[in-house]
Amino acid sequence: MSWFRRNKPKIEEQGDGEERTVKTEGIFVKCPECENPLYKRELIESLQVCTHCAYHFRLGARERLDTLFDDGRYEKLDEEVTSSDPLGFVDTKPYKDRIEAAKKSSGLPEAIVSGKGLVGGHLTYAGAMDMSFIGGSMGSAVGEKITRLVERAFETRGAVVIFSASGGARMQEGTFSLMQMAKISAALARLHDARLPFISVLTDPTTGGVTASFAMLGDVNLAEPKALIGFAGPRVIEQTIRQKLPKGFQRSEFLLEHGMVDRVIDRREMRETIIRLLDFMMNAAIK
Repeated sequence: MSWFRRNKPKIEEQGDGEERTVKTEGIFVKCPECENPLYKRELIESLQVCTHCAYHFRLGARERLDTLFDDGRYEKLDEEVTSSDPLGFVDTKPYKDRIEAAKKSSGLPEAIVSGKGLVGGHLTYAGAMDMSFIGGSMGSAVGEKITRLVERAFETRGAVVIFSASGGARMQEGTFSLMQMAKISAALARLHDARLPFISVLTDPTTGGVTASFAMLGDVNLAEPKALIGFAGPRVIEQTIRQKLPKGFQRSEFLLEHGMVDRVIDRREMRETIIRLLDFMMNAAIK
């Protein structure tokens, strides 16, 4: 009779007043564009691009470099270069406290992560900005890290790729921040004279002093779909000129139509596109 004996404990049944629920927190993500639920694992595999409508979620700096370099392998550069507080700036709280809070919340040392490695077999120096660190703002440390990238590429005859995502210059550093625009542009001019490629990738959003300097100085300017790209924001412009702006103003597709960027590329095709460009441009640089 032991054949019919239950060895496992009985399944505990919920009371009549309790609701049966399935925990899905952290498993699904809702697309803000098409509102379809997305399985988080599939979203990661698609590089944070909606599989239904191709909406591009924002991607972290380290994830961008992982997807760019061959086999995701690269040497981290200038991790020790971080922001200081040259002006002793205080608004609602000290700037130093903002920096420490940004480091803890983002897990990054600064608003840009840079590295050296191979992309399609080509020596490449790449930087990726991250909005989670004080809005991806460009301070002295960001300017220094980008300039060092360009100078290393100049010295070793490598290529430069920068993924921009920024709210502009960092106001807490005043003129020190604005100086980075000229500093980086001067370094890129040397790279251009040496016939070495700089590929600029504009992501959502790329605004302010970043757009007004290095982000638009690429030999090829690429952009992700529907990325906000501009200097001042649309609301500021509308208030200034007192006119209604065209539909899609300051989005990637609008800029492509008006000759401000060269191509709008889906993130899932970005690496292959950059490799094709480097195959052509690096061969030209060798000659």
